[in-house]
Amino acid sequence: MTDSPNETSAAISEREAGIEKFDAIVIGSGVTGLYSLYRMRQLGFSVRAFDDASGVGGTWYWNRYPGCRFDSESYSYGYSFSDELLQEWDWKEHYSSQPETERYLNYVADKFDLRRDIQFNSRVMSATFIEAESCWEIVLQDGSKARGQYLITSVGSFSAGYVPDFEGIDSFKGITSHTRGWPAEGIDLAGKRVGVIGTGASGVQLITEIAKEVAHLTVFQRTANYCAPLRNGLIDDETQKQIKASYPEIFRICKETPGSFMHEFDKRSAMDVSPEERLEQYERLWAEPGFKKWLSNFHDVMVPGEANEDYAEFVRNKIRERVHDPVIAEMLVPKDHMFGSKRLPCESGYYEVYNQDNVLLVDVREAPIERITPKGVKTRDAEYELDVIVYATGFDAITGGLINLNITGQNGQTLKDKFAAGPRTYMGITSAGFPNLFTVNAASVGNFVRASEPLIDWVGETMGYLRDNDFKRIAPTIKAEDAWVKHVNEDGANILRTQANSWFVGANIPGKARALLTAPDTAPAMRAKRAEVTANGYEGFIVE
Repeated sequence: MTDSPNETSAAISEREAGIEKFDAIVIGSGVTGLYSLYRMRQLGFSVRAFDDASGVGGTWYWNRYPGCRFDSESYSYGYSFSDELLQEWDWKEHYSSQPETERYLNYVADKFDLRRDIQFNSRVMSATFIEAESCWEIVLQDGSKARGQYLITSVGSFSAGYVPDFEGIDSFKGITSHTRGWPAEGIDLAGKRVGVIGTGASGVQLITEIAKEVAHLTVFQRTANYCAPLRNGLIDDETQKQIKASYPEIFRICKETPGSFMHEFDKRSAMDVSPEERLEQYERLWAEPGFKKWLSNFHDVMVPGEANEDYAEFVRNKIRERVHDPVIAEMLVPKDHMFGSKRLPCESGYYEVYNQDNVLLVDVREAPIERITPKGVKTRDAEYELDVIVYATGFDAITGGLINLNITGQNGQTLKDKFAAGPRTYMGITSAGFPNLFTVNAASVGNFVRASEPLIDWVGETMGYLRDNDFKRIAPTIKAEDAWVKHVNEDGANILRTQANSWFVGANIPGKARALLTAPDTAPAMRAKRAEVTANGYEGFIVE
């Protein structure tokens, strides 16, 4: 979208008269979007956030399905930028539920008066770089526009829900919902025949919760997952005091660990200790809450090889112990991917659901879904009559939310075309030909809050550098981008996240190029890389 060479300056001024202008435009008001707003303000930049939701929260606004909650410790997930906030807010549970997390983000928005810079119910339809002005212009669904020198896409890694293109999907006469976009008023499932398609992290949480009230539950499973007990609990007053006194240590540990979680790997190899000692550690960790059984284990459990398979079989046996019917148990035991090659869903009674008489597990790899019918779901072997169908079918992760923004950079190039064979970025956060665009949703790894704060700090520091030195734009060189993509592809080929057909590599979306969607590096390594780039005068960037 460039100005016509035949257009007079008066015409241009008239056309632009109704366009609000800011130093920075933020898309999204979830965890990263709220901190982006806060940080931009602190640095003295004018800023406006746009969100298609009617309130703040991002992921925690849209994912209101029953059972939705953290799988990392609540107190490791909250913001660290304000000591006052840390001491004021009391987390009720060790692993916070969606309603509490949404309340927390609303509390943050109110405490720091962030809403005055957020425009809700405002879907961004396109974002185009205006070459002559060195700025971005966004167009909203109602046709209104805004411009900003910088564009920060805080749209979330899981903002684009995915529903398979089942034949007859619009013919079903009952109620349907994706887990993302669950109605705020809820769905009355009591006494109903419910079908859930998908058994990833969202499906596991949802299935466990709704099995308590439905008349009959049919679960359509394509891939069995390794799931581990969450072991959640309420936080008592004494523990609350200990947590608040321990925040500096909690954040220190998170800062030093690979995924920014509160857990550190055992430096020993699983294969270097005796089988008895190895089993003792497995059992001890299994009894612990949260990700400890994943991220505090022997370090080589998270590397393809003998240790990984040893622990995988331990987990498989734990699943078998909990399911009464051995045939159903084997259906629930993962056999087609390594432990840790997909994000580990944490559960609170998931496997016991399949011991209920009113729950049926359908293997859709064995008998694929052929179509959705007016009455329910038709597989190759049978038709299942339902009152409600829930699609727990995941997300077009990382890049899906970006592509949906219809971003156009220099020379008419779209981000959709550029990313057709996989993400092409420098450090996940910038892309050649798209000046002043910071794709922060594509650069976070692990614990998103712990990763996003330093990420937005770097963006703010970079913007401040440009402002203080009278520069207009920054974009990576093709050479730096090529080197980064090569690093992601080559080093990523050796890590667990690329070994399974998961969202980590886009394998859950038909037609999406298979490529690692995040960096293969640890969070500390990514921070060090950004710091090195800055220290070397923004090495790998063109600053104009």
